[in-house]
Amino acid sequence: MAAKKAATTKAAIKKAGATSVTTKKAIKKKPVAVPEKATADVKGASGVKTVSAKAPAAESRTALVRRARRINRELAEVFPYAHPELDFDNPFQLVVATVLSAQTTDLRVNQTTPALFAKYPTPEDLAAANPEEVEEILRPTGFFRAKTKSVMGLSKALVENYGGEVPGRLEELVKLPGVGRKTAFVVLGNAFGRPGITVDTHFQRLVRRWQWTEQTDPDKIEAEIGALFPKSDWTDLSHHVIWHGRRICHARKPACGACPIAPLCPAYGEGETDPEKAKKLLKYEKGGFPGQRLNPPQSYLDAGGKPAPPLGAG
Repeated sequence: MAAKKAATTKAAIKKAGATSVTTKKAIKKKPVAVPEKATADVKGASGVKTVSAKAPAAESRTALVRRARRINRELAEVFPYAHPELDFDNPFQLVVATVLSAQTTDLRVNQTTPALFAKYPTPEDLAAANPEEVEEILRPTGFFRAKTKSVMGLSKALVENYGGEVPGRLEELVKLPGVGRKTAFVVLGNAFGRPGITVDTHFQRLVRRWQWTEQTDPDKIEAEIGALFPKSDWTDLSHHVIWHGRRICHARKPACGACPIAPLCPAYGEGETDPEKAKKLLKYEKGGFPGQRLNPPQSYLDAGGKPAPPLGAG
């Protein structure tokens, strides 16, 4: 009788242990539920303000358009002086500067182009230049050999095919060496006043964070975002989004606690939410530092922005 009772007890213990292991495995594999609404407290000047980041999983097309356009309006109020951050005086300078901006900052380009345009002010001059001399000037921008080939090639194409003038049509611009759709829209929007969406790395990152699109291909992003806005808004929209990406909504650590569109952002909370800590992450004029242009527009200076230093100034 005692032996039978011991066997029963042993079996019960073994069963309980198995159940415990099974439970642990189940807990370990249990997926984490994603809440419908993420909420965080942001301290404002008048106490604690709750910011709710809604996840628009079932957002209708109409709601998406309204939210996207509201974000653009909000950013227009924050950055009323937004502008292209490459220094240029004419379409030729802008197309060359934009080609040079690949894989480097606009600041580095702006610090480099004064010497380039002083020595080669026209497409004719640059097309006939000594490649080694151009390479030496462009060395600070990185990939200087490839960039020299591109800017000299596009200068030659301008001379041979367009009488030394930059064409104002997308179809013709993208035929120039080193010029893709992104560069073409920068030139069209800012040198010719023709609307275009500039899908750079900042633009791609933000429109996906805001769930305006799930696309990763720049051309598809351009098409989907363009459909959310009137064509007349495209160029300014590009400036607003890119400025926000460079100054506040950074790639690695967004300054969520200092973001003016936090209540509209599904990604709120990915970055620093404490207002004081977030404020320290701000860049350029919002953080009291120089911008990227050596010769910025007066509206930027009036808003407290500072010009960038020339090359070698520290």
